[in-house]
Amino acid sequence: MILDSDQLRTFLAVAETGSFTRAAEEVHRTQSAVSMQIKKLEERLDRELFTRNGRDIQLTSEGRTLVSYAQKILALNNAALTAVSGEEMAGMVRLGLPDDYAERLLPRVLAAFHRTHPSVEVIVDCHGSRAIANKVRAGELDIGITTYGDTGGTIVRREPMHWVTSESLCAAQQNPVPLAVGGEHCSWRMAAVDGLKRIGRDWRITYTSSSAAALNSAVSAGLAISVLPESAIRSDVRILTQCDGFPPLPVCEIAMLRAKHATLPVHDALADHIERSLNNLAPPQVA
Repeated sequence: MILDSDQLRTFLAVAETGSFTRAAEEVHRTQSAVSMQIKKLEERLDRELFTRNGRDIQLTSEGRTLVSYAQKILALNNAALTAVSGEEMAGMVRLGLPDDYAERLLPRVLAAFHRTHPSVEVIVDCHGSRAIANKVRAGELDIGITTYGDTGGTIVRREPMHWVTSESLCAAQQNPVPLAVGGEHCSWRMAAVDGLKRIGRDWRITYTSSSAAALNSAVSAGLAISVLPESAIRSDVRILTQCDGFPPLPVCEIAMLRAKHATLPVHDALADHIERSLNNLAPPQVA
């Protein structure tokens, strides 16, 4: 029995995105074609690879076993093609982004990019949006992902911002409201303060950090509430709405910046992967 490499590539896309729709975007096929490829692969193996409960898709134990083998098969296939043709994209790309987006975005971008360009080295630099933008403009980074309001650039995704609190809601019920936010010039911080002022609710800054991980930790511990865009929200928090007494927030715009020198095919390839990954990013599953 020989496994089809196209089917394995589609299988990995579904496994990594958790969605037939987003996998279809990644492999440039229709959703029905993706479903058919998975069905054929399951028939060939005589095993179910995914369990489906509405829109929720999970790997079966057989599916989890196949993932590592599929990765090895495709990597070996790429190596064979490269050895024969001598045509493989290689080089290095320096990518910068805030850790706000790194936790959810990086695994998807790097996995998909490595699958198609295994010989390209990606160097990742995590800093605040302003620092990333400065490094891109100085030529120290090739590509940067930032919050548009802080840096400019080309907008590649718009997503909602949310008030977030711990599952216990203890911080959300305090008066004044304790806030965990970014630095003085952070657009998310300004959105939080402006929103509370607008409804006449008292607030105080309890924790300040440029790290979304640190803000999420303060929120999860029930010490404060915060304002975060969809891409930065972890699963162990609760989203607050107007029903909880919190005002609506503006949309967060995520931008991509490229250095003037970043004009090589390897830069184009990574930029394309980033844009498609951002477009296909699913909303977080929260408490």
